[in-house]
Amino acid sequence: MTDRAGTATEPDNKSGSEPPTGAPGPDDIDAEPAATPANPRRHWLRWAALGTSVVILATAGAGWWFYQKLDGNITTDTSAATELHTYEKERPTPVALDAQNILLIGSDSRSGEGNSKYGRDDGGSQRSDTTILLHLAADRKSATAMSIPRDLMVEIPDCARPDGTRGQARFAQFNWAFETGGAACTIRTVEKLTDIRVDHHMVIDFSGFTDVVDAVDGVEVCLDQPVKDVQARLELPAGRQTLDGEQALGFVRARHGIGDGSDTQRMDRQQRFLGALFKKVQSNGVLLNPARLYPVLDAATKSLTTDSGLDSLGDLYELARSMRSVPMEKVQFLTVPRQPYSQDPNRDELIPSAATSLFERLREDQPVSVSADGTDGQDGQDGQDGRNAGKSDGEGDGKSDDTVKNSRNNSGGGSETGATGSPSPAPTFQGTNAAAGMCG
Repeated sequence: MTDRAGTATEPDNKSGSEPPTGAPGPDDIDAEPAATPANPRRHWLRWAALGTSVVILATAGAGWWFYQKLDGNITTDTSAATELHTYEKERPTPVALDAQNILLIGSDSRSGEGNSKYGRDDGGSQRSDTTILLHLAADRKSATAMSIPRDLMVEIPDCARPDGTRGQARFAQFNWAFETGGAACTIRTVEKLTDIRVDHHMVIDFSGFTDVVDAVDGVEVCLDQPVKDVQARLELPAGRQTLDGEQALGFVRARHGIGDGSDTQRMDRQQRFLGALFKKVQSNGVLLNPARLYPVLDAATKSLTTDSGLDSLGDLYELARSMRSVPMEKVQFLTVPRQPYSQDPNRDELIPSAATSLFERLREDQPVSVSADGTDGQDGQDGQDGRNAGKSDGEGDGKSDDTVKNSRNNSGGGSETGATGSPSPAPTFQGTNAAAGMCG
């Protein structure tokens, strides 16, 4: 643009102000835009998110690995299911559907890792060193563990042997059932004896027991006298002490050099120890602390054989979770009422009326009570079942067997109503509970 004189003029600017300073000049047309300064906070958040993701994935991966390892530790007993299915029509019908009856079998087999040091492995043969029928009430407010003596004389059905042959039905010691046909034969024998349907079973060996005790840092016991039992590999001083796994195994198995050497005292000792073990697990936060729970689960699952209904970690967790709400004083231990066998005082036989009462109440999911002397703390009559279990005719209290039976029947037994028509109290048996522990 030129003026009249032809001289160049500046572009017209209506505002009369200088051109905007931000306007690009000729030299700026091809220039790159200025880089935005980095935001340190956003940079840190990106790395934090990445780190958190890695930790989550690693934790999840580790958790899955631990779960798979523990789950894979458990052995499933498929042969028992096959045998039981064959005889399904002979088995008792479940009565209390929400209750659970679990048969716990302690195997004395010397085969398997860690078990040979407890004796010679004679080709893998095994007997049930300890057998307990655990009844979990439908409301999960009580749990009753009933020991079955291994020397109890019972009717053992014909059972399949591991080699495919079948053993003949016979009247023999209870622990012959496990040696003959394993868990399936033991279950059928228990069901025939009690008319209680067994829902699940677990078999644990020696090394599993010792590892579990070690995993909870031992269990405290109190001994009135020193103990020495060479066969059980046990030597303990008198007094309060904490037993490790090896000592605990010897303690619950010992029959010599402790007490009167009877199987009765051995079972009482087992019950009190298991109660103390349960108390230790419940009271020191094991179930709520993954770091402490994992060693316990690893020890237990490595030596555990179960039916298909309990052969996963999830199944076992649900079982443990359901027992967490049971008060320790309601986790009860007792032995099936028995007395010396009439044909051999070194064997046991049931006390019919007392055993029938106990079996009926467990079968019907009715409450039972236990106390150290088998009395209810009132008139003592309801405890005759427990006090006299193991006594032969006239032994101990001077009563004949008929007198003992009559006193039991008059005490209410397993009936729900007494002579006045009012509900009768739960019968009291000799036993203990988890709250008592080993030291009172």
